[in-house]
Amino acid sequence: MRGAKSAKWVAGAIVIALAATACGSSDDNGGSGGGKGSGKNGGTWRMGITEPVAIDPYNAQESEGTLVADNLFTGLYDPTADGHVVPALATSKKVSSDGKTWTFTIKKGTKFTNGEDVNAEAFIRGWSRVAVKSAASDVAYHMAGIEGFDQAQAGKAKTLSGLSAPDPYTLQVKLSKPDFEFDIKTTHTVFSPVPKVAGDAHNKAFNEAPIGNGPFKMQGKWEHNKSITLVRNDDYGLTKAHLDKVQIDILNANNGVTLEYQGFESGQYDWARMPTPQLPAAKAKYSAQNEWLQYEASGMNYLMPVTDNKPLNSVKARQAISYAIDRDAIIKGVFQGMMTRSATILPPSFKDVYQKDLCTTCIKQDKAKAKQLAKEAGLKPGTTIELGYNTGSGHEEWIQAVQQQLEDVLGVKVKTNGKPFAELLSDETKPNATGLYRYAWGADYPTPDNFLFPLLDTASINKDASGKVTGDNRARYSSKKFDDLVAKARATKDQAARNDLYKQAEKVALDDQALIPLWNRTQFRLANTKKFGNVQMDFHEDPNLPEISLK
Repeated sequence: MRGAKSAKWVAGAIVIALAATACGSSDDNGGSGGGKGSGKNGGTWRMGITEPVAIDPYNAQESEGTLVADNLFTGLYDPTADGHVVPALATSKKVSSDGKTWTFTIKKGTKFTNGEDVNAEAFIRGWSRVAVKSAASDVAYHMAGIEGFDQAQAGKAKTLSGLSAPDPYTLQVKLSKPDFEFDIKTTHTVFSPVPKVAGDAHNKAFNEAPIGNGPFKMQGKWEHNKSITLVRNDDYGLTKAHLDKVQIDILNANNGVTLEYQGFESGQYDWARMPTPQLPAAKAKYSAQNEWLQYEASGMNYLMPVTDNKPLNSVKARQAISYAIDRDAIIKGVFQGMMTRSATILPPSFKDVYQKDLCTTCIKQDKAKAKQLAKEAGLKPGTTIELGYNTGSGHEEWIQAVQQQLEDVLGVKVKTNGKPFAELLSDETKPNATGLYRYAWGADYPTPDNFLFPLLDTASINKDASGKVTGDNRARYSSKKFDDLVAKARATKDQAARNDLYKQAEKVALDDQALIPLWNRTQFRLANTKKFGNVQMDFHEDPNLPEISLK
């Protein structure tokens, strides 16, 4: 997930680092998902976000949109906060010995909020709606392994040929290549079922007031740049939520995190991120009141170099950038010690694959090596390098620090370009994109594949006829060696052998400096635990709305 808080990349605070758990795997005792914990029903939970890209599952992609879509829709499986995968609507699963055919049994008797049945056809409808070319979905690539995906993306088919319903509550999925982790991927909101009234992906009525099958439903429609209101779905087919209502204000993208913090302090909001300079004071004040949450999230923070356009289209140029950055100085001076330096693509939470200090250019600033590599790459003093970032989320201070370091060490001119998150995402996709972008990624689902494939596999570039990128590999990194290792990992049934292949793939990408790791992802939040109980951050770094209750 793209980090807006973060980035899933997440749009939020500049507070980001480690991760919470090792990879989990699903089991087959399904049908018991949904909210957990006891507590009183009732109450309105109030919070602020910045404007999402989409709340319809066909294109929900950053944490703002995922927050809403996650609570409006329920799929086959859900990720727990600690990175395990548990059944939601799937009551069983089977995978063929070659890893290419998956069969899921779906819980009977659950409904969309308009009364339509949630059955196998609803899943086929939802997935095909995303995959077709006309949808132009930024997250469709998660389905790339399903038979018929290429035909759908090419505009030659309106459904995914690999999907079928042997009976109303059995979903069979045939893959074009083996993937022994496909069930884990179905926790992403893009794999949500949709009702018949959803229509195609550009049905504006559904885009702005999606009709789902989740623990909450829309009250009214998405009021752009103003608000989104959710209310409890009392007909939910699994464990019902406690909260009556969730009131989500859409804040100014230029200072959203500051408005969240001010709103919490004034009693307007029950959940908030904080501006970076306020972190130590906020921790001191709110830890004592048991309202400070700290979460080692399954996410990472990087600079993303555009690898197919000058000036960073050579490995040495990208390595020069990485060597020129003094991460420890930024952590001490800007983050006041509340971050941890990163030298990997994968987060520490993926303990079985984590390779500490894998990125040799990331461990310690080396001005001499940076200058030499820049010279060899033709990255001359005076060269202009664009540095894009999203405003309103607390990134300004560290962006300025990176700008100064690059200019001081390499003699280049760094042009910073802050924009609202949706505009930044659009800029990243343009054919003429260049330079560096602030980039963060929070796991959509708990497997290394969710970092390596979306961010770096050639299939995830997915350029259209104009050269616009429609996948999440916005670095445009392409390596056959890397792609082959990821494909081989997917086709490997044994977990230990699969992990070894993931490690090899990560090393290939870092040797090419496909991404420039900065720091791990520790998330900090303030939460109104005086009024509400069982408040936590979920796997996607959002509040666990279905489980929150009145005290």
